[in-house]
Amino acid sequence: MKFNWGTGIIIAFVLFISFIMYFVIKMNTNKIYDHDLVTKDYYKKELEYQSKINKAQKAKEKGFQLNVENIAEGLLITFPSEINVEEVTGEVFLYRPSNKKLDFNTILKLTNSTFLIPEEKLPSGRWNIEVDWSYHNEGFYYKKELSL
Repeated sequence: MKFNWGTGIIIAFVLFISFIMYFVIKMNTNKIYDHDLVTKDYYKKELEYQSKINKAQKAKEKGFQLNVENIAEGLLITFPSEINVEEVTGEVFLYRPSNKKLDFNTILKLTNSTFLIPEEKLPSGRWNIEVDWSYHNEGFYYKKELSL
């Protein structure tokens, strides 16, 4: 068999395609390179997004803005002082964009105007916090990006 330019080009293409296919298969089968969507129910959450915008606007109009700060004990959420904290219900969702295994929900149980999320639940890094709460049967929403 005679080796010429055409044969060399064909061999180079076959080797290049094999190289690319190796990495495509490796990235799709290896769990280290997990490439899930941000959330499982992405489309359902997208439809609910307008209600969150309305709740956030209502909180702003009524002056029910939350204050979230990082302290030594953890993450401290402060509710407005003019509300009766025993009538507040809802949940806090903390979302870690880099690792969905660290995401968690917490039910709001207030005894005073503050709510503490312990430091041991929050490894360093970027977090998104969402507080979906209600007071006197009116829904309110708060969202913030944090770096701890």
